[in-house]
Amino acid sequence: MKFKFTLILTLLFSLNSFSQESSNTIDNQFKTVYKNAESYLDFKIVPKKDYADIHNNVLDSFKKFNTELENKNTLINSQKSTIAVLEKEKKETNIKLTDVLKENTSFSIFGIQLSRGTYSFTLFTIIIALIVALRYFIFKFNNSNVLTVAAKDSLEDAENELNIYRKKALEREQKLRRQLQDEIIKNRSN
Repeated sequence: MKFKFTLILTLLFSLNSFSQESSNTIDNQFKTVYKNAESYLDFKIVPKKDYADIHNNVLDSFKKFNTELENKNTLINSQKSTIAVLEKEKKETNIKLTDVLKENTSFSIFGIQLSRGTYSFTLFTIIIALIVALRYFIFKFNNSNVLTVAAKDSLEDAENELNIYRKKALEREQKLRRQLQDEIIKNRSN
C-alpha cells in the first residue's frame, strides 16, 4: 500500500515536472489551442496541425514518463534485491553472532556444554572439595605422624628396657652359672 502511494505521488510529480520542463507546457498548449481555435456555435474548431502538435507533445511526455518509470522500477527492483541480499546477510550474521555469543558464554567440558555460571560453580565446588580433602589428608598425616613418632619412642623405650632386661638376665644367668659351678666344684671336692 505504501509502495503504491509512493509510486502514484512519484508519477504525479514526474508528470508535473515533465510538463513544466519548458515554458510551453501541455496545459499552456491546450489553453493556447483553445484560445486560437475558432468558435462555431457551442463548438471550438481546432486546426489539425495544433491537434497533431499537442498529440505529439503528449506522446513525448508519456514516452519520457514511461522511460523514467522503467528506470525507477529498475532501480526499485535493484534496491529490493539489494535489500533481500542484505537481509539474508543480516540473518546469517545474527546467527553467527548468536553462535559466537553461545561459545563465549559457555564452555565445553568432556563434550558437555556448560554456561559460565554452571562452569564457575562446578569449578569452585571442585576446588573447595579438593582443599577440604587436602586439609583432611594433612590432618590425618599429621595425626598419623604424631602416632608414629609416639610409637617409635615407645618402641625405643621398650627396646631399651628389653636390652636392660637382657643384660640383667644375662648377668643373673652368669651369676647363677657361677654359683652352679661353685656348687659343682664344692660337691666334687666333698
